[in-house]
Amino acid sequence: MMRRATEFIERLGDWSLFSLRAIRGCFSGTLRGRDVVPIFFAIGVKSVGVVAITGLFIGMVLALQAYGQFHTYNLDTSIGAVANQTILSELGPVLAAVMLAGRVGSAMAAELATMRVSEQLDALSCLGVDPVHYLVTPRFLACMFLIPLLTVIADVSGIVGSVLVCNVAYDVDSFHYWNQTMKFVGLWAVGSGLVKALVFGAVLSLICCHRGFTSGGGAAGVGQASTDAFVSSFVAILILDFFLVYLLNTLKQLLHSGTFA
Repeated sequence: MMRRATEFIERLGDWSLFSLRAIRGCFSGTLRGRDVVPIFFAIGVKSVGVVAITGLFIGMVLALQAYGQFHTYNLDTSIGAVANQTILSELGPVLAAVMLAGRVGSAMAAELATMRVSEQLDALSCLGVDPVHYLVTPRFLACMFLIPLLTVIADVSGIVGSVLVCNVAYDVDSFHYWNQTMKFVGLWAVGSGLVKALVFGAVLSLICCHRGFTSGGGAAGVGQASTDAFVSSFVAILILDFFLVYLLNTLKQLLHSGTFA
């Protein structure tokens, strides 16, 4: 048990130092457009379709489940408030981050692990180029800035799915549906969801890139790095989500109580 705890602390420390190097690369002035734009395109544009489809069907399923419960008590028009609040503050950012961890995170880990195995990372160091600044920092920036944008797409798709089920399939009154939504869903839900997405994007990119940099040798090492990157990112997203919800809810209560006034 002590040995595993020690190994975990060592890995956490190594990841922290790795993360600091990647963040420091944002201010090094070595980033070039021709190196960054393809990464932004691969992470952002190519993920729009899967994120939109995921958000659409999650919104539809959530509305179906909510209708089955709310219709029993004649609270059909309240579905909009519940479904859209959940999508904006919770499901949108979490699902977008998880989808990106599976689609982009594992790919980044496999790519960097392959470069480690083929000694391309060592070659960059021999040429005087910091491989973390050159390879990790652009991916870090892409994930941190694009996952919130993809979260917006997931949110809009989820709301559209909820509307299709409630207003079209079950003929819930659209005026009262949107009135309840506007009454109970505010900018705080949107802002908290985007804050979560920003944190998720930064952390999952650093976890996946670090796993690629520290992979074992051979094809088995590359495959293991890809798998570990997704699993670690997924667990980190869930843990961070819990603490962020607690922190944001506490902050909201303090603001409402006038503590900071």
